[in-house]
Amino acid sequence: MTNIEKLQTKIGDFCDCAIITSDVNRRYLTDMKSSAGTVLVFPNDAYLIIDFRYIEKARKTVTTCEVIEQQRLFHQINGLLKRRGAKTISIESDYLTVSGLIDFKANLKGNIKTDKDLSQLITNLRTVKSDDEIIKIEKAQRIAESAFDEILKFIEAGRTEREIALKLDSLMLEHGAEALSFETIVLSGKNTSMPHGTPSEKEVESGDFVLMDFGAVFDGYHSDMTRTVCVRRPTDKQRKIYDIVLTAQRESIKYARAGISGSQLDSIARNIITNEGYGDCFGHSLGHGVGLEIHEYPNASPNSDIGLLKNSVVTIEPGIYIAGEFGVRIEDFVVLKEGGCLNLTKSPKELIIL
Repeated sequence: MTNIEKLQTKIGDFCDCAIITSDVNRRYLTDMKSSAGTVLVFPNDAYLIIDFRYIEKARKTVTTCEVIEQQRLFHQINGLLKRRGAKTISIESDYLTVSGLIDFKANLKGNIKTDKDLSQLITNLRTVKSDDEIIKIEKAQRIAESAFDEILKFIEAGRTEREIALKLDSLMLEHGAEALSFETIVLSGKNTSMPHGTPSEKEVESGDFVLMDFGAVFDGYHSDMTRTVCVRRPTDKQRKIYDIVLTAQRESIKYARAGISGSQLDSIARNIITNEGYGDCFGHSLGHGVGLEIHEYPNASPNSDIGLLKNSVVTIEPGIYIAGEFGVRIEDFVVLKEGGCLNLTKSPKELIIL
């Protein structure tokens, strides 16, 4: 069943037509990347209206719906609504701008619903990954890991955080990444205490931790990983903190499975870190979903009480950040299964000393 067909089986419960304009959901439904286009989904029909820039590509690649070249968009949409007898229209409340909604209300003939039904439905569909999606995510991860293997040979005292980040980006692209999952984070020394700091001109020094958070995109799907390595000899405190984080991460993966709630999964790592006296130094959630977006549903956080679904992909990334000293984060991501999980991350997690 295609993604559009999955949507068609549900939309009749709350609307006659769903209109999708966001880049990410348009790609999810049509399997084509573009910066423009409007998808109309009826219970029994679906259309992609797209302009001249993409029409040739769309006609060659889109097989899940009828492709129409955009001329007068609202006139074309109204014609399809009339032909299908559609009265109620659902929109993407999570993505549509206020100005976009004003345009829809001014130009479309029908009752436009502004509730979250459509956005929630697509979120639910995207949360459960197909085998094909998991293969793409895994390929993205293999690209990132190949770059990681090579960047370890590049890191040394005297390199700047920015130099390492640019090299890591270049390696991912050289290994086949379509794009980067996000702006690569490379931090060293005291800067590693900032979970999402920005690479600077600070030079790596002997004894520094180097924290790298990065990912690659393959055919639209993202990977995400974090590794913390040490240049030369770590202190006893650095080893201790690293081991606490590693234990918390491994235990979380051990209990990750379909049905566990996000808060339960988060608490496994959080309790270990708290019992060691560093609870106040773990200020972010344990993890988040990954797919066509780098941060998507579901979440493994203290506030997420809903059971996690089979075949959802979630990061497991505990950390300890001691302001003014250093920080450690270790991140894998897993596919949740009945009774356990599949870890998509293969890079070693034991402390690497360069």
